[in-house]
Amino acid sequence: MNRDETFSPLFTDLYELTMMLAYGENHLAAKATFSLYIRGSEWLNRGFFVAAGLEDALYGLERMRFSPTDMDYLQSLNLFPEEFIRSLSEFRFTGDVWAMPEGTICFADEPLMEVTAPIAEAQLVETFLINTLGFQTNIATKALRCMHAAKGRPLVDFSLRRAQGLDAGMQVARSAYIAGFTGTSNVLAGKKYGIPVSGTMAHSFVLALGGDVEAFQAYARSFPGNCIFLIDTHDVFEGARSAVNVALNMAKEGHLLKGVRIDSGEMVETSKMIRGILDEAGLGQVQIIATSGFDEFEIDKALSGGAAIDAFGVGTKLGVSADTPYLDMVYKLARFDDRDVRKTSPGKITLAGEKQVFRKTDRTGRYVADILGTRNETIDETEPLLIKVMENGLLILAPPALQELRERIRTGFSNLDDGYKHLDHSDKYPIRLSRRLSEIQ
Repeated sequence: MNRDETFSPLFTDLYELTMMLAYGENHLAAKATFSLYIRGSEWLNRGFFVAAGLEDALYGLERMRFSPTDMDYLQSLNLFPEEFIRSLSEFRFTGDVWAMPEGTICFADEPLMEVTAPIAEAQLVETFLINTLGFQTNIATKALRCMHAAKGRPLVDFSLRRAQGLDAGMQVARSAYIAGFTGTSNVLAGKKYGIPVSGTMAHSFVLALGGDVEAFQAYARSFPGNCIFLIDTHDVFEGARSAVNVALNMAKEGHLLKGVRIDSGEMVETSKMIRGILDEAGLGQVQIIATSGFDEFEIDKALSGGAAIDAFGVGTKLGVSADTPYLDMVYKLARFDDRDVRKTSPGKITLAGEKQVFRKTDRTGRYVADILGTRNETIDETEPLLIKVMENGLLILAPPALQELRERIRTGFSNLDDGYKHLDHSDKYPIRLSRRLSEIQ
């Protein structure tokens, strides 16, 4: 999101605007509180989540403005009275926002954010907030699961070419980086966020140069201090031997081959054999990097099989969160005009009232349980997770640097027991309601 420009409120579903009009015509202007959370369900294969996207969400709220062209477009729909459309020129989001800090380890069914504003304003921003927090939380969670599976090996985001649009590609790079990835192939994300960029060569380079040796020699001449050779365009073992020959010649000139990359085929035995070829030539420092269809499941499978892989490029399955491509994130009215309200639809019952999430930890800081309570209560020996981040439509806290978010996630994840980190069938983290919240009807 461009921090220097206004943000169009037309990034919303039509019914948010029609309700906005109807609220006004029915003289409903009191303040409302909406609660945003991930609705839990049996199919949701996640033992934890990483709250992400808050910075973009808050900047969007602060910069929401209807432009003249926005209003012209709404006029062309012939749905809205002219007086309503004219009034939009004065629109500003004036609400208060409570949220979990970005990078917080969190769980289904507990609020990541609560928004309090005049009801038309609070309603209008629903779609934007679900879209922004939902996608980035999903990707950051997927990325952290990959990090856990990699057991300390470096991971690089290679998802850009199959990410679902420019915005998604940028958000994936950022979300993966705060979760612990060492870099991204996305050069624009490198410029915008300061993320280290990483890349090697494509099969087309090898084919264009006429073969492995020719391609490796040419690349070494251009990048003698940063060479990673792609060795599986044809026969991967012949490619490895060609890489060895070129690497030995590079060494005579004082340059070291950084790594070789495998992008296809069976990874476990192949990587072991390539490790043997490299080690036999005295190239034990040369890394083996694997980049073919990896996510947390494939990383775990390869390493459990003893693969000699030093680093992974993680692409498509990260960028679209292939095993769980969406979160059932919802935004539900919890209080209106000094009345606590709740939805009672079968299977979609909500909790009433303004809420707080209280986290209980043991003496070492490890997470024991979360308690959902009311906004204004205090629960001894717990930490409240929702903090006030916006007041009267203005940011009241500066966004943290990405390095701070990386450390917050690393520390938080280390405080989570391993049972909640399982890739399949993880334990269910204990969450209960406080007595005060459970008594609200």
